[in-house]
Amino acid sequence: MNRSETPLIFLKLGGSLITDKRQPETPRLDVLERLAQEIRQAWEARPGMRLVIGHGSGSFGHVMGQRYGTRQGVRTPREWYGFAATGDAAARLNRLVTRALLAAGLPAWSIQPSVALRCQDGRILAGPEETVALALERGLIPVVYGDVALDSVRGGTIVSTEELFQWLAQHLRPQRMVLAGEVAGVFTGDPQRDPQARRVPVITPENLAGVQAGLGESFGADVTGGMAAKVAQALEMVQRQPGLRILVCSGLEPGTVQAALSDPSVAVGTEIRGARG
Repeated sequence: MNRSETPLIFLKLGGSLITDKRQPETPRLDVLERLAQEIRQAWEARPGMRLVIGHGSGSFGHVMGQRYGTRQGVRTPREWYGFAATGDAAARLNRLVTRALLAAGLPAWSIQPSVALRCQDGRILAGPEETVALALERGLIPVVYGDVALDSVRGGTIVSTEELFQWLAQHLRPQRMVLAGEVAGVFTGDPQRDPQARRVPVITPENLAGVQAGLGESFGADVTGGMAAKVAQALEMVQRQPGLRILVCSGLEPGTVQAALSDPSVAVGTEIRGARG
């Protein structure tokens, strides 16, 4: 089997997982180092694995983007300064993530999405899919992230990692997507505040209404929406691409990310799938 025929996995490391979103520009370096080791172990256990890693901006890009309102639009000189500063903050976190992956022995290659991203009123019209595909063909692990983007209507905006994954998935057709965050899946309430909250093992279009009320916003600054937005984006992806499986799991629980990458049948977190999945 050549490399293009092996399964493709998208892995997102959530901003709340790799940074402390309550403290501006505070990375969780110990978590990053452990996750990099888990990814390396899964990579070595499955020769030929094709992997795209994306990560959120956490307390780096989100704090700056919120300060300047970059997501909503960029027009004034002050807002364009904020656009540039938000992009710089996101890129600085990306360097930390890429450095941890390289230190673990992984062929991680950072790709700056904003170079290729073009939007129209917040909707992606062009992205870095060709560069990502070429990197995969060469055995690299492309590392992308939520970033600023030029927009023909808003001037500038922010594209979240989920939105970028959604765009890339249309072109690259991954078989699986693992979204690793702070909590062990999607719950009926906020598990950090409600001890009675229960994990939802599977979400489909049919049962979404029953769990939607418990989906809340993120802790700390988040200019791209909380868990409700992320679940909605995931459902849209699985409905557009039959056969795609999306797993929402905890990256704080040691071994979970490694297991999720190594074994497609692993029963952790919450699986999001289409109506007939």
